[in-house]
Amino acid sequence: MLKNNSFRWNILFLLSFLFLLSSCGVKKSLEDKPDLSAYSDAVPQREKINDSTYFAGDNFLTKNKYGLWELYVEGDPLQRGLLTGSLTEELFNYQEQVFLDKIYDLVPSKGQRNFLTKFIRWFNRKMYTYIPNEYKAEIFGVSQFADPAYNDFAPQYLRVLYMHGAHDIGHALQDLMLVGCSSFAVWGDKTADDELLLARNFDFYAGDEFAKNKIIAFYAPDEGNKFMQITWGGFLGVVSGMNDAGLTVTINAGKSKIPLIAKTPITLVTREILQHASTIDEAIAIAKKREVFVSESIMVGSANERRAVLIEVSPKNFGVYEVPNNDELLCTNHFQSEVYKDDRRNQKTIAESHTEYRFERLTQLVDKEDKMTPEKAVAILRDTKGIDGEPLGYGNEKALNQLLAHHGIVFKPEERKVWVSANPYQLGAFVCYDLDAVFANRAGNPSATTLADDALTIARDPFVETQEFKDYEAYRKLEREVEQTLEQNEDVEKNVILALAKNNPEYWKAYFLTGKYYFERGWYAAALKQFEIANTKVVTTVPDQKMLDKYIKKSKRRSGK
Repeated sequence: MLKNNSFRWNILFLLSFLFLLSSCGVKKSLEDKPDLSAYSDAVPQREKINDSTYFAGDNFLTKNKYGLWELYVEGDPLQRGLLTGSLTEELFNYQEQVFLDKIYDLVPSKGQRNFLTKFIRWFNRKMYTYIPNEYKAEIFGVSQFADPAYNDFAPQYLRVLYMHGAHDIGHALQDLMLVGCSSFAVWGDKTADDELLLARNFDFYAGDEFAKNKIIAFYAPDEGNKFMQITWGGFLGVVSGMNDAGLTVTINAGKSKIPLIAKTPITLVTREILQHASTIDEAIAIAKKREVFVSESIMVGSANERRAVLIEVSPKNFGVYEVPNNDELLCTNHFQSEVYKDDRRNQKTIAESHTEYRFERLTQLVDKEDKMTPEKAVAILRDTKGIDGEPLGYGNEKALNQLLAHHGIVFKPEERKVWVSANPYQLGAFVCYDLDAVFANRAGNPSATTLADDALTIARDPFVETQEFKDYEAYRKLEREVEQTLEQNEDVEKNVILALAKNNPEYWKAYFLTGKYYFERGWYAAALKQFEIANTKVVTTVPDQKMLDKYIKKSKRRSGK
């Protein structure tokens, strides 16, 4: 879906108007602090070995040869937060800078930023009442290492707390869905060894810099399960992870109303599941008791039960989707359980977005494999083609691999093994970790070497070495340049416009942007030609198709054809 900045700003100002109507409860939320009385703030000092290795007692952070950071932390909630913040301080500050500088770019006026800050405080005024004290204490610990340079936006603790709801707010405000993730689980006759296998792409995009420093975090809490997760500096929520009981969680965004108040961030619900559940029923019970403010599908896989389910949550509904007579479970970005069958928003998502198309392509690829293995699962995650292999152009959101993923991941829960992609996207090597090996005899035995099992690494995609990939990377930069040019009504050099389609010849949007540039300059015959070429390609969504049709009609009328 093409970005619509005016739509997002209209929504922001609508919500801001609502803020002006009521500021009840804001002061109390600003003064809230977690109860730390049951926790210890006694943690070892960080010791720097070099720019890529740090220790703090038995806890450590190191960077492996694939460019992935590996973090190991243990202790009570406050200790975990303090240790995570200390060990990852530079990564945390970098991530916060990337995120907040993006906001400052979008809202350059200090006055508007002050207004935005007040709105965010109002929107999050009740969030603290929905988050368990355990996680507020952990967030408080991390926040002690936040960059004070951004305290004008919000104080350190509140700022980090708010950022744990950024995933929810992001996919609610950007055309009401920011991400387009795809995931699947297979077991029994569908796998080579009958064991459960799960895989997913996390197609959350917040800029190239945001995905630069991925952290594979391993936590040994004083209470609950030991677990791993893929994360980034300052973020304690879970988007993809597995615990030492062999329970996995991943999340796929659903269509949401624009929320008017923040409740429990979905990634803290999944964090609680990972830490405190060992079975699917326990995971369901945790999800059911937490109030959320956006719609999300949570795929939960269980080694002990050798199956997977989808927990489908939204602010006003709750469903569980199971496949009792099947050995595969697929998920994109629409709900499948009975309770959402007549949900109009879900039906509209299926009809107008790219979720159903990706679901059909995923079904094709999974059904084609009789005996799934991690290597075959990775190949599916990397697929850039459409249904029946039709060309989509690179970066099309109808593809399973949209070439923007923060990470791809594959789980073998019964063996406690997980494979995580290195950059770029899910094209880099999938690095294997064995949770049993990571957590065995860890106390008093910190490691300055990688925790990965190099022997089980799945090689990076050869596509990365091709000219097509290089052309696509060039296209992405050109696309942003032309979109900015259109927004500011500026001119660009002719070779820049021509390079769009040259670098990504099967992608409809390359021709659409070229046509729109020509149209804005009154070159209607040239614009029509580009729009008609775009119409021969696979257009991403129904709204995109309607927009393209509109430009074709206008170009014909104005060019006299």
